Amino acid sequence: MLIINCLQEVDSISAKDICINEQIRAKQVRLIGAAQEQLGVVPFERALDLAAQSDLDLVEISATSDPPVCRIMDYGKYRFEKEKKEKEARRNQIIVSIKEIQLTYRIGEHDYQTKLKAARGFLEGGDKVKATVRFKYREMAHTELGRQMLNRFAADCADVGAIDKPPLLEGRSMTMFIVPPKKQ
Repeated sequence: MLIINCLQEVDSISAKDICINEQIRAKQVRLIGAAQEQLGVVPFERALDLAAQSDLDLVEISATSDPPVCRIMDYGKYRFEKEKKEKEARRNQIIVSIKEIQLTYRIGEHDYQTKLKAARGFLEGGDKVKATVRFKYREMAHTELGRQMLNRFAADCADVGAIDKPPLLEGRSMTMFIVPPKKQ
């Protein structure tokens, strides 16, 4: 018996793995009408004739059930509406990127203010900020100074962002994540 990989889920129909009209390889199908009414188990030829009479397509929506479930629908219209919904979802999605600011615990005040201004701009733009303090050589003995620097940085960004992940030492760097406030 030839088995064609068709749709696996009843609720969502994938345009890639769908069997329509003559692509369906079953002798009997459980048929759902164009108005969502149950028409029962009918021979495949009868289901195809019913779809042709109403100028619609016979679409297999569940190939794994016994007998397979098919529905009479306008497949072209369905595909168009599905693509329209996907476009709308892509348009409405918000892409959040992570911007990294690298500091040292011995940074000068002007450099600190420059990096703070950049981080505030990122947060106001809706991006996450990863603040990192890197330790070199014997600076590892002064990790508490790096933690103080990150806490100061978070306090200076408090009005445009909140700490998502507190300062954490990983290897030779201490990182902290600051996220923009949630929009309501």
